[in-house]
Amino acid sequence: MKIATILALFSVAGLAPAADTLTLASPNGQVRFQLFAGGGLEYSVTLKSKPVIDRSPLGIAVDGVNLAGGVLFGKAVRYRTNETYPWYGVHSTAVDRSNGLKIPVSHTKSQTAYTLEVRAYNDGVAFRLVVPGGVATRVPDEATGFRIPAGSVVWYHDFEGHYEANHNQKRIQDVPAGDWAAPPVTFKLPGGAGYGSITEGGLREYAGMGLQADGKGGFDARLGHAVPPSYPFRLRYKEDLERMAKPAAIAGTITTPWRVVMAGLDLNALVNCDIVHNVAPPPDPKFFPQGLKTAWVKPGRAVWRYLDGGETTLEGMKEFSRLASELGFEYHVVEGFWSKWSESDLKDFIDYSRGRGVGVWLWKHSKDIRDPSARRKFFELCRRAGAVGAKIDFFDHEAKEVVALYEACLKDAAEFGILVNFHGANKPTGEARTWPNEMTREGVRGMESRKSMRARHDATLPFTRMLAGHADYTPMHFGDRRNDTTWAHQIASAAMLTSPLLTYAAHPKSILDNPAVDLIRRFPSVWDETIALPVSEIGEVAAFARRRGDLWFLAVMNGVPARTVRIPLSFLPAGNFRAMLVRDSPDDAAAVKIENIAAARADTISADLRPGGGFIATFSK
Repeated sequence: MKIATILALFSVAGLAPAADTLTLASPNGQVRFQLFAGGGLEYSVTLKSKPVIDRSPLGIAVDGVNLAGGVLFGKAVRYRTNETYPWYGVHSTAVDRSNGLKIPVSHTKSQTAYTLEVRAYNDGVAFRLVVPGGVATRVPDEATGFRIPAGSVVWYHDFEGHYEANHNQKRIQDVPAGDWAAPPVTFKLPGGAGYGSITEGGLREYAGMGLQADGKGGFDARLGHAVPPSYPFRLRYKEDLERMAKPAAIAGTITTPWRVVMAGLDLNALVNCDIVHNVAPPPDPKFFPQGLKTAWVKPGRAVWRYLDGGETTLEGMKEFSRLASELGFEYHVVEGFWSKWSESDLKDFIDYSRGRGVGVWLWKHSKDIRDPSARRKFFELCRRAGAVGAKIDFFDHEAKEVVALYEACLKDAAEFGILVNFHGANKPTGEARTWPNEMTREGVRGMESRKSMRARHDATLPFTRMLAGHADYTPMHFGDRRNDTTWAHQIASAAMLTSPLLTYAAHPKSILDNPAVDLIRRFPSVWDETIALPVSEIGEVAAFARRRGDLWFLAVMNGVPARTVRIPLSFLPAGNFRAMLVRDSPDDAAAVKIENIAAARADTISADLRPGGGFIATFSK
């Protein structure tokens, strides 16, 4: 059958067939996914007719056979998604609105039939491959690439620290062949055409995706077994290195995760993109009868004794819970020293904390709960003792069996009504939609890292790692760990780095003693609305306007050089507001200057930012 004849089958609303291409447009028509036939499947992505992803290979290899070479299409099925759902991210309502297409594909040489599914959103595209199968196992591998337009600037980091590293900024033509990149990989298009970011969504029963530079302006997808094992994994799991380096087999149907390309004319479009969790399955009502709003699924702020001193005794932890209550915080995260206590002492501590309105989270090494019976025993202990959450650590790999462990932990925890925080973790791929008990995960170089020069790193994260979802950076420290940043920068970071479990690095006494404590107390851990402001530039300055209820915040984290920013308050609704402003002290990086003023949407605020400085304000009617 000729290609032109095949493509004639696709003349339906939203499709634009051509002699050798198929085009799927977003609902507003600005984002377009083009599929090219010929020697092999290829695709491209455009935004307002400008390239976001140049013509790139799209495919899957099964048992060593690339199923994208020499194909025929069947009759495509057109569909739409159009829904909203509650979300604990940069906004409280996620929007899933796309034009979708399911394209039957036949690999002529092997006679393998499969489906390519594509969705075009107003802020990007997502696609996946589904290869039917019986009971036999087969081994899938990647055959998809992402060619980034020449002249783009890209931000990425390697896998040596798994997902905990500082981003490099390079022109795409300067990225050498073989460089590894941990998604999301964000890039600025040339000529003011906008921004893009590459990651994945709906990762289940499959190995995670890494990216490797081809030295020709692109990145090729690689599965977990092919990604070099990180230093943390080599340190903790030497016995697993050989097994994890082998590609994983899958029994039955092979369904890849969604490959996601975000696209936006400005950074605000990327920051508010919902594609990653849109393509993840909704929650199972068996575990979450009210979905995200199920009664025991509660976001909140936490104290944490790890980075800023404090006794690890039972009485010392009771004091932390008392201080959490004084701050109005909802949670207390306790590291592994709890396991040295008797169960009666543990319950006594948890009862004490609960009596002050503070729920307790308990740390656990993931290796100790790989076994299903050990895992359930741990969660049963959490429930029996009255703990509300578990912090599970040291995954350090994206092999299929590790990805399966994440979901097994979430499922078993849900059965016992336990919230979860993953550390030593990979990037999120929408798991928190399927399992709302995932309150956060690390997968970021956060406050635990002493060596980070934070100013540039912090001003990069909102537009790179944070695009994948929540991150347990554990922000805000007033001691040496703040490195090249100021107190105002540190305070602003707690309002910018999204985490429904917002765990503070600072000792709670240090927070209570800070001149800005009244403002800090008002920070929520979830947001109704976020606007990435035009003054933002990746790695240079990050500025958000954020709303929770009727309360607005303006937060700025500066990069390395000092600068002055002027920000119109046009994000505010009409009316008069009382504003509390926390500025850099001009004389001391370890101090702040506080002002109380009247403000309205017609006003503009000017902020003089020190090197690594910051600014934070709250506006109330």
